[in-house]
Amino acid sequence: MVWERTDRLFALVGPDGVFQRPIALRHPFIFYVGHLPGFAWNHVCRRLLGRLSFNPPFDEIFDRGIDPDVDDPTRCHAHPEVPDAWPSLLEVRAYRDRIRAEILASLDEVAEAPARDAMAENNRVLLLALEHEQMHQETLLYMIQRLPLSRLVRPSVPTIYALGDGRRARAVEIDAGEATLGADFHELDFGWDNEFPRTIVPVPRFVIDSTPVTNGELLEFVESGGYGRPELWDDGDWRWREAEGLGHPVWTSRHGVWLYRTLVDELPLTSVRNWPVYVSLAEARAFARWRGSRLPTEAELHRAAYGEPGGGERPFPWGDDEPTTRHATSTLPTGPRFPSAPTPPAPVHGAYTS
Repeated sequence: MVWERTDRLFALVGPDGVFQRPIALRHPFIFYVGHLPGFAWNHVCRRLLGRLSFNPPFDEIFDRGIDPDVDDPTRCHAHPEVPDAWPSLLEVRAYRDRIRAEILASLDEVAEAPARDAMAENNRVLLLALEHEQMHQETLLYMIQRLPLSRLVRPSVPTIYALGDGRRARAVEIDAGEATLGADFHELDFGWDNEFPRTIVPVPRFVIDSTPVTNGELLEFVESGGYGRPELWDDGDWRWREAEGLGHPVWTSRHGVWLYRTLVDELPLTSVRNWPVYVSLAEARAFARWRGSRLPTEAELHRAAYGEPGGGERPFPWGDDEPTTRHATSTLPTGPRFPSAPTPPAPVHGAYTS
């Protein structure tokens, strides 16, 4: 299923888009065709099972992924700089297919390895490879969204958009209490290093909006000149904005009309005014400051999702029932809005109290 989803994403990139690099802090698409299987091969077959490489140059080229220097994207793990220097798409796909076949053939061997390596326990190394690929699927989505439409291959199934009015936002007071961040190592079959250990964080009372910030609200920030006001931006964020020449979100203005870019279409912004915004952290921070507010902390998001009025926590946002399709596809609220107090009080433990 994960591999199938990856292949569907790459199928959206046309032949003349494969070697494109639409975002400076990411590599060309061809890199990710090889990096996703290369990462799995290096961790599962080479490191855990001790297999000899069948293509050492490719293992090296496709080893490291999101690693350009944020302040200077030219400082990066060595990769080819021009399309002709990369292997052909046909060669990289053959490398991918060989790795996938090797991993499928190695499942029993991985299952027998826990006694000598913790990464094999509970199939942890396989979960590592799958979660890594799912993370890069998100990478591919925002790269594809920045690729010119002329370089895309539209899916054969028409895209249907929900364009109705959204639910009105309201301010929600969250009582003070504790938020549990992370987990203990033995509790999860797999987790990233920054998810351990379990940490209990006290969270003072705060206020958060009930729905995500919408495109319509962000439009007010754009039209008020928010992208040209350095006092609204952190110093590093402002330098990035200037370097990118950013004067608005990933929208296009044509004949005086704002157009919103989806993955494969451009829609009038007026028709998606109630959709949640899609912006960078830098833009979100500036918008929040313009609103006289700020972004929520990780502990506040957990408190808003799992907190109980008495200060305790429930297993899931909806209560004690195990998750099903009736509840949600995620145990965290998608795109929570920023607190919206007109005059934020002094921060305490990273959260506003009032």
